[in-house]
Amino acid sequence: MFDFDLPWWELIARGAIVYCALLAMMRIAGRRTVGQFTPFDLLVVMLLSESVSNSMTGGDESLLGGLVIAATLVALTVLIAFLTSRSRKFEAFVEGSPVLIGRDGVFFKDVMKSCRLSQDDVEEALRGADCPRPKMKCAFLEVNGSISIMQNPQ
Repeated sequence: MFDFDLPWWELIARGAIVYCALLAMMRIAGRRTVGQFTPFDLLVVMLLSESVSNSMTGGDESLLGGLVIAATLVALTVLIAFLTSRSRKFEAFVEGSPVLIGRDGVFFKDVMKSCRLSQDDVEEALRGADCPRPKMKCAFLEVNGSISIMQNPQ
């Protein structure tokens, strides 16, 4: 029950490597992908978790091995939360920062394309903010994937 198939430190290293690799992959995937899960996105996340589980355990199916990996993942989450609360640069690296996607009623098509935003996405955000395009002062793609609209005060 408490026998490890692998050394305890290897379980910790495997968990940390997979955690960091998945964090990097999610950052590359973009904030829109993470911010608004569709059933397809949820399925991908579930399959992704299943696909990396063996790389973390290395075949170790013991109870203690699973608890060591779980503790490693929780510890890394707490560490990253601590570091992001202390360093603005680290927070921007891990979580990203808002992106200006439009100003004065005009959306920047090249920025929208690089953020994988469609015209429908920004039109929906304008409707959600009850803001006609001419009254839009600024539009931002937030780090959580939502679009914020600021209106001109007139």
